[in-house]
Amino acid sequence: MADRRDFLKTAATATAALAVAAPSASALVRPFRFGGAPDPEALALAGIDAARSAGAQYADARVGRYRRQSVGTRERQVTNVSDSESFGIGIRALVDGAWGFAATNDLSLDAVARTAAEAVRTARAAKRVQRRPVELAPVTPVRGTWRTPVAIDPVEVPIEEKVALLLAANASALKVPNVRFANSGIQSLREVKTLATTDGTLVTQTFFRVNPSFSATAIGNGDFQSYNEELAARSAGWEYITGLDMPGNGERWAALAAEKLGAKSVDVGRYDLVLDPRNLWLTIHESVGHPTELDRAMGYEANYAGTSFVAPPEAMINRLQFGSELMTIRADRVQDQSLSLTQWDDEGVPADDWTLIDKGLFKDYQTTREQAAWIAPLTGVKHSHGCSFAQSWADVPFQRMPNISLLPNDKDVTMDDIISATDRGIMVTNRGSYSIDHQRYNFQFGGQAYWEIRNGRVTGMVKDVAYQATSTDFWRSLDMLGGQSTYFMGGSFNDGKGEPGQSNAVSHGCPATRFRNINIINTGRAG
Repeated sequence: MADRRDFLKTAATATAALAVAAPSASALVRPFRFGGAPDPEALALAGIDAARSAGAQYADARVGRYRRQSVGTRERQVTNVSDSESFGIGIRALVDGAWGFAATNDLSLDAVARTAAEAVRTARAAKRVQRRPVELAPVTPVRGTWRTPVAIDPVEVPIEEKVALLLAANASALKVPNVRFANSGIQSLREVKTLATTDGTLVTQTFFRVNPSFSATAIGNGDFQSYNEELAARSAGWEYITGLDMPGNGERWAALAAEKLGAKSVDVGRYDLVLDPRNLWLTIHESVGHPTELDRAMGYEANYAGTSFVAPPEAMINRLQFGSELMTIRADRVQDQSLSLTQWDDEGVPADDWTLIDKGLFKDYQTTREQAAWIAPLTGVKHSHGCSFAQSWADVPFQRMPNISLLPNDKDVTMDDIISATDRGIMVTNRGSYSIDHQRYNFQFGGQAYWEIRNGRVTGMVKDVAYQATSTDFWRSLDMLGGQSTYFMGGSFNDGKGEPGQSNAVSHGCPATRFRNINIINTGRAG
């Protein structure tokens, strides 16, 4: 398998960060006003001091400023422009083994103190129904700053420039015969987050994320077909968007929608399934990422997001043969440009990378400081894997998915190598519709474009394709794994979980792959 030092490109993260032992919270108090605006560090420190004075044994405070921007276009017109900003503080308090949380956008010191007291009151009320006392894994306090490595802040790029790029991409697509509709868009996020804890941590991080999109629809022969290009969302700046050359590639992408008009409908049956990584990343997300969330496996998400077939932990860790020996899955928050890229999570835990599945054998879950103790006797890991995250200052942090990625082959296996070794197969690219049960076990996935393979050659495009399997049968059938040259990192800008619901951004890297004898259905036929 590939050496993880090649897999995890951490240089940009490491050079952008400063982490040293932190002094006590009281020694870090700064003037409340800084440059005529509330000082986030002073606000956060005031929040944890007020919570501790109200009776909390532990407290953390997150001050966040979020700027979200979205631009959408269709053919030759702008369909959407939105630009919003929020600024506030969220305080979490631990009292006698129970959590309480409160938040406010009133950033006066009196309001912060009232919010801290409310968090403590909530914790005392929650203690009456607490299922088990909270025990936090140890963490070394840190003080420092970190910033997503970008050259150009995507939020500050003029709207006119974004619109011009998108309309140029649409115009390119509309050159293709039979293509009648073209849509494109860009979402941008800038987030500045300051965290203070009663452990002594005080850190400020600045995050940048971008999410481009492009789709085209062709009409002809009494049919219509659409194609969505897989433009990965990334922790990156405007330079990533310009590097995609959407105007230069729009015609090529739209041509696939037109080509689908002439595709034959797939014959149902068993095929060897060849997956482009632009499709496989979503299957990883649903069949590996969600089932290995520890709160889901322990039943804490059953009411909304479901449970997990990877449960109970004592029957799974070092026992479940999840996949074939080609399957090694790493979890991380350090891959360059990944959506979960960070230096510290929302509990001040340093970004981690660890093995979930080693050569097909299940090894570990995703954890926070609270969750680490739940399975420490089974894994021998006493520290948190740094999976605590909240979507904004107004939301309570809880366990969220880090990057979950399939490591590539250490040999240079190409997509052509996989195709030439396949006698009867279907190749799928880009994400499409999908369905999966609440245990993340039985599933069905589609894509955007499909090709039939016969005797080692691609014989033509097909349509109406979806593949079905159970998660373990699917991953145990993995028999060919592409090398680093086929590796691609896709991701979700809005992965939902929790009640009230929160959205997380997460990436999944993987190479080209082949799965033997997978059931292919025809989605265009009734019955």
